[in-house]
Order: sequence, then C-alpha cells, then structure tokens
Amino acid sequence: MNEYAREIRRELHMYPEVGFDLARTLALLRRELDTIGVDYTEEYGKSSIVATVNPEKTNFTVGIRADIDALPIQEANDVAYRSQNEGKMHACGHDAHTAIALATVKRLFEMRNEINCRVKVLFQAAEEYSTSGAKLMVEDGVMEDIDCAVALHCDAGYDAGCVALASGEQNAISHGFRLHFYGTSAHAADQHTGADAIMMAVRAYTSIEMMVAKEVDACEPAILNIGAIHGGETNNIVCDACSMFGTLRTYRAEVDERIMSRIQAICEATALSGGGSFVFEEVKFYPVVCNDPTVTACLKKSAERAIGEDRVLPMKKRSMSGEDFSYMAQEKPSAMFRLGIRNEARGITAGLHQVNFDIDENALDIGVNVFVRFVLDHMNGIEGMKNPKEA
Repeated sequence: MNEYAREIRRELHMYPEVGFDLARTLALLRRELDTIGVDYTEEYGKSSIVATVNPEKTNFTVGIRADIDALPIQEANDVAYRSQNEGKMHACGHDAHTAIALATVKRLFEMRNEINCRVKVLFQAAEEYSTSGAKLMVEDGVMEDIDCAVALHCDAGYDAGCVALASGEQNAISHGFRLHFYGTSAHAADQHTGADAIMMAVRAYTSIEMMVAKEVDACEPAILNIGAIHGGETNNIVCDACSMFGTLRTYRAEVDERIMSRIQAICEATALSGGGSFVFEEVKFYPVVCNDPTVTACLKKSAERAIGEDRVLPMKKRSMSGEDFSYMAQEKPSAMFRLGIRNEARGITAGLHQVNFDIDENALDIGVNVFVRFVLDHMNGIEGMKNPKEA
C-alpha cells in the first residue's frame, strides 16, 4: 500500500472542510508541495492550488484534477481517523482524490527527467458547493495551456482494485433551485383575510411531481427532488412566506430547460390562484460530464497496463449525480474514471454522501498507478483529440 497516500488521506479525513473555507486543507497541500519541491500557484479560482511538474516543457500538457472539499454531514463511522470537525465529513471520497493526486505529484516529480511533458495537477475547491470551484478556475484560464485532462471519482459500486470507465456522457446536468412563495399573514382564526404560502407550496409540489410523471418522456432520464421545505413560525398564524429547495437531474439541455420552464409556470399560477406571488431562484448548475472518446480509449489502455486488463471494467450505468469536472471537460478533451473502493468483507459498502461512507485504502495505489501510467504513455501527445467546443 502507498503509505504516503494513506497518511495524507487520513489526515484530510480527520479535518474535513466545506466549500471554499479550506484553510487547513490548503495548508496541508502547501506543506506537502513545498516538501516535494514542486512549483505551484494559487492564482486560479478561489481556495484552489495548481501544482506543475516540468513547467518548462510546453510541447504537451496533461491536467489531473482532484476536488478537495468535504460535505456538511455528521460522520457515523467509528474509526481512528473519524472526522474531528463536528457536522463535516469527507463522505464523497475527496480526501482520497486529494491524497492520490498528491502521491501522483510526488512520484512524477521524482521521475521528472524521464517525462517529456508538463503535468498540471489541479486541487480544486467547492465541488460540493452551490458556486462551482471548477467553473471559477476555468474562468481564470486554468485550462488554456492544458491539452487534455483526466480525473477520477471513488465509486462503491466497484470493488477496490478495479476501475471502470466509458466514453460519452457520464454525469447528469445538476440544476439546483429554490422556489419562494409569498402570501399575507393573518391570525388563524381569521385565515380568510390572509394568503397561505404553505398551501401554495404544497399545491405546487404536488403539481410539479405530477408534471414530471405525466409530461416527461419515460425514455428520458429525469429526476426531480424537493429536499427541503421551510415556512411559518407557529400554529396560529397564516404563513406569509414558504420556500422549497430542489434539484433537477437530466442528460439533455432541452429537457432541463423544458422542465424548469414548466416548474416556474406551475408555481406562478399556483401562487396567483392562492392570492400570493412567486419568485424563482437558481442556486446551482453543473453541465453534463462528457468523456472524450480518444482520451477515454487512451486512459483505458494505460489503466490496463497499470493494473491489468481484467480489472478495467465497463461502466455499469451512467450516473444521475452532478460533477463540476464538466466545466473543465467543456474546455479540453477530458475523461474521468471510476475508482472502485468497495470491500464487502470489511463492511465497506456505503455509497457516496452517506454517514458511514468509507473506502478500502488499497484503492489509493490504483489511482496513483493509473494517473502515472497515463502520463508516461502519453507524454508526447495524443493524436485525434478534438476540442469539445468544435466537436
């Protein structure tokens, strides 16, 4: 096992941080990158770091992305490296992503004279946040001198020791929104003088769920979830403000646009009929992650060389989860693979974002070996790649 990666992963796991508030995580990254001796910058995005191996070799540049933030979840695991930050947990494997990326930097830097290309490792904040850390880095130009990019994501659907990948669409559009209903408060005894915002929200909720069930083609993947509803203060006052927090997951932009348009129309009509008003708020938007076929084929061959053909699997299915690596993949040919982390014998089976999520740490070596092999195999470039903006 890669002891360095395991130690880093456990330190990160014990002190998870959320969004852009990553002071301790960034300090760890600076500490390790300084110890390795590699160049790095914090000029891209917010609370993010880019380390560069062989900055002088500009003939071809490989990007490797690792997200570094955690989730606002209380950990339930009873392990030595359990989260010490109340209400925060690395429940999506970003601690493993970061440890693998650091171990990859360390190994590549040690063999930098054997590598005929530049490698940029992107330690990105706020993948689990309403404001995308990847989007901010892209807006600051991080992808401009990168020729292709690769990434991984932990996946409990595959056993540790294996990876899975496929070309084409991988992760759905993730569209977060809030629906705000406004009425008029009144004493419950005189409710006829008010306008009940809770009633508007409940009616709208039912209508939206029916709309998705009856108006969306059953062959189109579409998931709508209202995960939170808030309104009112006490039982004897007609509520004058109520909001719902939801997410929509689809694979095609036109489906996303049609459903979002219908949600707003339904809510506006419902609020009007209830004597109130409605305001729509967009909270989050991640595009589809699309694996470039050429980069994916190259990544597959490198993975087979690194860990064996029998352990490189086809994807079981596309994911309906969101992933802001999509912003980077929109800029340059890119591919993400799934890193198996499951070990049933040890009880490591929980899925992403669960309170008892954990990984089989033997998977850390797999991630490092695949990344390093990909760089070594393609340091002189990849023929046939197409810019996603021109494809």
